Parts: sequence; C-alpha cells; structure tokens
Amino acid sequence: MIDPVTLAVIQAGLQQVCDEMDLSFSRAAFSPVIAEADDRSDGIYSAEDGSLIAQGSKGLPVFVGVMQFSTRSILQRIKSGVTPAPEQGDIYMVNDPYLGGTHLMDVRFAMPVWRDGRIFCWLSNTGHWPDTGGMVPGGFSASAISAEQEGLRIPPVKLFKKGVLDTEIWQIICSNIRVSDQRIGDVQAQASALMVGADRLAVLLDRYGDATVSAAIEEMRTRAAQQMRAMIDLIPDGDYSATAIVDSDGVVDAPLNITVTVSKSGQGLLFDFSKSSPPCMGPMNSVRATTLSSVYLAMRHIFPDVPISAGAFEPLQVVGLEGTFLDAQYPRPVSGCAAEVSQRIAEAVFAALVQAIPDRVPAAPAGTSGNFGLGGFDPASGQSYVMYQISGGGYGGNADHDGLSNGCSTIGISKAPPVEIMEQKFPVLYRRYALHEGSGGAGQQRGGFGLDYEIELLRGEARASFVMDHGRTGPLGALGGQDGAVNRVEVMQRDTVFVPPHLSKAQDILLQPGDRVRVRTPGGGGFGDPAWRDPARIAEDIRLGYYTAEQAGERWKRQD
Repeated sequence: MIDPVTLAVIQAGLQQVCDEMDLSFSRAAFSPVIAEADDRSDGIYSAEDGSLIAQGSKGLPVFVGVMQFSTRSILQRIKSGVTPAPEQGDIYMVNDPYLGGTHLMDVRFAMPVWRDGRIFCWLSNTGHWPDTGGMVPGGFSASAISAEQEGLRIPPVKLFKKGVLDTEIWQIICSNIRVSDQRIGDVQAQASALMVGADRLAVLLDRYGDATVSAAIEEMRTRAAQQMRAMIDLIPDGDYSATAIVDSDGVVDAPLNITVTVSKSGQGLLFDFSKSSPPCMGPMNSVRATTLSSVYLAMRHIFPDVPISAGAFEPLQVVGLEGTFLDAQYPRPVSGCAAEVSQRIAEAVFAALVQAIPDRVPAAPAGTSGNFGLGGFDPASGQSYVMYQISGGGYGGNADHDGLSNGCSTIGISKAPPVEIMEQKFPVLYRRYALHEGSGGAGQQRGGFGLDYEIELLRGEARASFVMDHGRTGPLGALGGQDGAVNRVEVMQRDTVFVPPHLSKAQDILLQPGDRVRVRTPGGGGFGDPAWRDPARIAEDIRLGYYTAEQAGERWKRQD
C-alpha cells in the first residue's frame, strides 16, 4: 500500500511530465494552429493495454479517450504482427480515424519508454496538422463521400527508427499533402515533445523506483473510479433523455439527430444512443473512439474534480452505437467528427443530465469549432499556404452565473490564433473581430456571446471551405432558458453575398482579392426562466451594447 503523500507527489509528477510535453510541443511547432491555438495534447499510457495514466492539463479534452484507443490499437497490431515491434528510439505515427482516432488532420505519435530492456509505458501526443491532402486545403471537406477524398490515411508506421527519421516514409507523406515543406517543423516539434517527456519521466522513475511508480499508477486508477462513482451517486436514479441536432452532413441537406438516454442505477451510468440517426453520406460521421471520448469529456465538464485516468471512465457504459452515424466504419467520411459532432454529443449529454443535477450542468455552449480553411498562393511571398481558423463561441448560462463569451470549444482549450499572427503569415486582413452581439440565449442566467469576425483576402486567388454547425438551430437553453443564436456564414464576392445552402458547411469557394468572409459564431443557451432575471442586469446588458433595447424587450418581454 503506497502512502498518501508519495501517491500525491507521483501523481503531480506524472501530470508535470505531460504538461512539459504540451509546452515543448507548442513552443517548437511551426503551424499557428499548434503553436498559437494549442490544438494538441500529450499523455502517458499503459504498456499493457494502452489505458490512460495521465494527460497534460492544457491538452484537448477530446483526446483524453482517443489517444487511449489509438495507443491500444498500436499495441494490438504489434501483438498480431501487422505492425513491426518497437526498438529503442522508435516513434510510431498514425492518423487513421478507424484505428482509435478522430479525423485525418489529427496526427498521433507514440513512443515506448524503455526501462531495463522492457517497455514501462507509452508516451503519445496528437497535433492538428493544417493539411493532410484531400479535396480541399485544410482537409475539412464539406461534401466528401468517402475517406479517400478527405486526405492521406496513415496506419501505424515507424516514422522514426532508432531515433532517425525514415526519409522514404516522409517523402511519401510530403508527396500527398499541401505546403509539405512547412510540416517538418511540426514533425520535429511533435517528436521532441515525446523525448522531453521521456527524459522527465526517467527522473521521476529514478527518484522513486519503477515498482513504486507502478503501484502509484494502479492506485490512481482505482481511486479515479471510486471518485467518479461517488459523483454519480449525486444523480437521482432514473432515465434522462435529450436530443442534439446536427445541421446536416454537408451532402444531404437534412438534420441529423443525436439522441441519448442516460440511465442512472447504482454507481454507474449507461448512455444509450440507439435512437440516433443512421450513418450519413457526408463527413459528419463519428468514429467510435471519438464518440466514446465525447461522452468522457462531457462527464469531465460536469465533474471536473475527478482525476484524469482510465479509472474515471470505468463506471461509464456507452451502448447503442451500432447502426448510427456515431459508429463510422471505413470508408465513411469523418472530417467533421472530432471538431463538430463530438461537441454535439457532449451537448446531448448536458441536456439530459441538466434535468437531474441542474446545479452542476450548464445550458448548451456554442457547440462548434468554426472550422474555416483557406488555401492559395501568395504572390508577395511566392509561396503556397493553408490557413486554418478556429473560433470560439458563447458558453451556456448555469445555476450560478451567465455564460462566458467567446470561450473555447467544448472539446478543448484550443483558442483562435492571434489576429496579428494570422495577418503576418497569410495574405489576409481582419476587418472585424468583435462579440456577436445579441447572440446569448435569454434566461435567468443568459448565455455568453459568440464571435463576429470578417476576413478580407488581400492578394492572389484562394479557395475557402467551412465545416461548422449550429446554423440551423441554436445551442439549447435549459430549464426554460432560450436557445442561443445560430451560426452565420456570409461570403461577400464583389457585389454579391453568398450564404452556403447548408448554412454552416461549404467547400471550394473561389475568392479573389477584396472578397470577404464573415462568420458569426453561436451564443450559449440561456439557463432558467427569463422572467426571473434581475431587470437591473438586463439594463446593464443594454448599456454595454450586448443587446439592443428592442432585442432585450423581445427576449425578456415577460419582465414588462
């Protein structure tokens, strides 16, 4: 039995290892989406089954479960002989969504940590690459109907063999992606982060001994399961159902339903998605690993004090995925699964459990990452480029306070890259960058506000693509609160304004210098009956310009 003080120190030490990997990755990366937006994550995983041991506190929550499944897939393929066994200094690379992944742009590296000739654990990280080939720059094809159209799909391969980059594999990758000459900076940063983690972990192991650290890891897993069960005890027994609506799949202009029934009995939760929509033609299918991880991250939002460990997931059972668009099988396209569908899965879980524990669950947040890809050639620099813009939105109101405005997405801590960095690296000018006024849903606690930005292309031709959501319906209000405002996309080309037929999804739109793109992201849902909001707070919102007097009068008209 390990003593509590040693356990706490080792747990903090493992967390610090992951945090240093995160920091090293972002500081060394070339792409703004990693270096500035922090669209990445690092973690430590079991050598036996790939189970999560620890993850960086600044990593994307959606990768909590995904890298666990990805590492497990690598181990299974090694055991079966499909993938070569590891040697000292090897680093595997994989982005196959169907092998415990998300979408093709999320590229995962995995490296074993050796101790006395055996593998003690695995280190793994994920970084969002700006491009992995496919139909459109950036990989977010809104109308792909097969995985091959979305980009280069890579099974687990040794990109680094005994510490040396395999130039043949790298040349194959470079021959299939855009702006390939810029990717080596991200690759070296991703590999270096794992090496930093191995060095820091070795210090911890040398200090406490492999056996003591292994005992601590086992105890951490046991206690995480106990703590999650204790939190589940707060939920009254019963069944709680809700539905979140995805605008469309990008190909068929019809909504997709994510319907979940959460059943509480004893110290476990059962999540049944069997009434959700069937597999779709377009890229809004979700692979199983992403679906499971989305449930896990939703519970992390609700019970944030439970430590991150595989044990925290043990009391959570997910069923009913077969035959739905939440269990994508090859070759179903999946580019929207991690950035969009995952958030709507979490939204459905929130909407179900707010009925049971309203003091712990908010109204729905914006529910979209606002994926905007722009690719072209800059005549001033003489180089091709792929720009990837993500954006925040409003958080839902909750029992204690109004929702946060322009917060990061539900699935992570990724933030929009600074405007100054984007204008420096790409031939664009931000004409507008402000709150999406009036977008927060009315309630006793109103929703936060989305983002309103407008980008002008300055030089050369470019092609724009969008994979977003909540253009058809706004984020759900809770307990009588109103829904937040919808996402809006407008492309201004000379004297015309183009609104995508699918509202939040379009691809390959030709832009000329002077053309502009305006995006207004959703506001969060309101929480509680609007009639209970303090009139002084409504007046303050009007004074600050969050709502016009007319908007406020309409939304809180029962206050009159």
